[in-house]
Amino acid sequence: MGICTYYQKFVKGFSQLATPLEDLTNKGAFLWTTTTEEAFERLKQVMSNSLVLALPDFTQPFVLVCDASEEGVGEVLIQGGHPIALESQKKLPHERLYPIYDKEMLAIVHALAKFRQYLVGNKFMVRTNHNSLRFFLE
Repeated sequence: MGICTYYQKFVKGFSQLATPLEDLTNKGAFLWTTTTEEAFERLKQVMSNSLVLALPDFTQPFVLVCDASEEGVGEVLIQGGHPIALESQKKLPHERLYPIYDKEMLAIVHALAKFRQYLVGNKFMVRTNHNSLRFFLE
């Protein structure tokens, strides 16, 4: 839901689509029903629709947004304020033991590998919420 909420501005009627799923996050309210299943499937379809994801323009620079959590890593390739591609991956058990600096760097390395076909030969900027990674090339 986190990544979907981040891009809700590209989805018409997002709050109505996501309400059954957001209701599951209330304490003690997790009950998966046919309504929540339908909302989940509809949100998956809408988020992967070409109206949400833009086509890349290889004459323009890309922005690679990376983030890591305790459980996984997530990346978004953006161009002109629109998402081009989304990626996430669950961490392996030994990766969960990494210090936060290494977890954030893992997200960047994972993103560079996944979006290589977009990035090779093109200008791009990497964004992360971990300030010390700004200096990893120094």
